Amino acid sequence: MLSSILILAQETTDKKTSSGSGLLTFLPILLIGVAMYFLLIRPQRRRMKEQQALVSQLDEGDEIITNGGIYGFITAIDGDILWVEIDSEKNVEIRIHRSSVTRKINPTVEPAGGMPVLTEDAADDSDRDDDSDTKHKK
Repeated sequence: MLSSILILAQETTDKKTSSGSGLLTFLPILLIGVAMYFLLIRPQRRRMKEQQALVSQLDEGDEIITNGGIYGFITAIDGDILWVEIDSEKNVEIRIHRSSVTRKINPTVEPAGGMPVLTEDAADDSDRDDDSDTKHKK
């Protein structure tokens, strides 16, 4: 697509009887720049702001997921260092940097362990799916 736009722009500049101005030759490049901003740069900035807000709101007792996929509870905060308990039975804690937190678990939606809570509607739908699966298997 980019090459076809550039070829088209070159053809318009090559013509001796071109009635278009020099601004029209740069219009496709400007459009590509605007598209890149709205498709790439703007969403990335929004994600960065959300991540910074998440990191600033972390507190002791929050359940988190790290970039490496480790679930744990924050037991202590020392500046940018978080102490995260990953196994309460064996008393295993790790030390991670604050920026390595991917997301915070909402305990009302996802209890400890990461399994989502089913609402009554979802539970009814899953029961129906189980009944339909057994009918098809018979």
